[in-house]
Amino acid sequence: MLKTTLKSLLLATMLTAPVSMAFAQEITLRATATSNEDDEDYDGLVVFKNFVETASNGDIAVDLFIGTQLCTRGDECLAGVAEGSIDIFVSTSGGAAGLFPYIQVLDLPYLMSDDRVAEHVLSGDFVRELRDLALADSDGLIRLMSVGNTGGWRSYANTQKRIETPADLAGMKMRTVPADLPQTLATALGASPTPIAWPELFTSLQTGVVEGTANGITDIMNMRFPDAGLKYLTLDNHSYMGAFWWMTNDRFMSMSDEHKRIVLDGFAALQQATFASPKRKEIAAYEAFRAAGGEIYVPTDEQRAAFRDAADPAFDWFRANVPHGPEVLDSFMAHAATAEEAIENARQADMN
Repeated sequence: MLKTTLKSLLLATMLTAPVSMAFAQEITLRATATSNEDDEDYDGLVVFKNFVETASNGDIAVDLFIGTQLCTRGDECLAGVAEGSIDIFVSTSGGAAGLFPYIQVLDLPYLMSDDRVAEHVLSGDFVRELRDLALADSDGLIRLMSVGNTGGWRSYANTQKRIETPADLAGMKMRTVPADLPQTLATALGASPTPIAWPELFTSLQTGVVEGTANGITDIMNMRFPDAGLKYLTLDNHSYMGAFWWMTNDRFMSMSDEHKRIVLDGFAALQQATFASPKRKEIAAYEAFRAAGGEIYVPTDEQRAAFRDAADPAFDWFRANVPHGPEVLDSFMAHAATAEEAIENARQADMN
């Protein structure tokens, strides 16, 4: 089913997209992010462009297309990557889950404790395992280059009251995207999942169509949600907002080894930029949230454990319904546990 979907998307794209031209000597990479220049994706692309163009002495040029100039939806953009009209594209898990559903593993809650663990996991072999799966499922057309961050961590925010335990979410109308996993998670925690499109969320909060949402603080403040009545933020940091960076595999594999190394190092620099960008932007965002009358609550370890236990049905759903779900989840949990141990060992060594 997945491959059939990709082929149908490719056919539709090829009928409307301009034919890609062969390059004689210099390489020009067309990179797009369907966001804006305030986003971490843009920060990463600027770093990538600067690194690659400098390190290659101009042999590789990177043209940036920010917004919807080349494509609008995740599936459409990935079809462009597959057929080569787009060389590089960044997606959220939701934007690529239609083709690669197992990348939703990052949306499962409470599997990683903090940024150090997340960055350790996403800089290692787990991403290479996802790359192999994506290459197989795209007939070798779409290559996962890196996983960075786009907005920090998702936490629960609402217009009604402080949330300390899953019981506090009982019956709350919680905004979700129209997908099974987030709706299953909201239901497991006792909330009432309400699918709302992102552009409609401000008005939905303002009018009471929904009472809560799960977002990062920079998204909350960029969208001015406190003006819509959003007042309470519980920093449970339940899922890491991963950014998946895709590249046309034929394009990458056609490069010389020297150029491949430059591009890989460019993605490493991009990843570090997107890891760092939310940390800086969150400082002002938290201050602005408090200044707007917002209240921030950090759950205790015991309360966070209660949220994790209540979320079990979401894990069961992932294992039962997602292709490669059991092995991807088991691998992710193993890599996270290894990262936790390595980081704790490093802490202990540095404390002595």
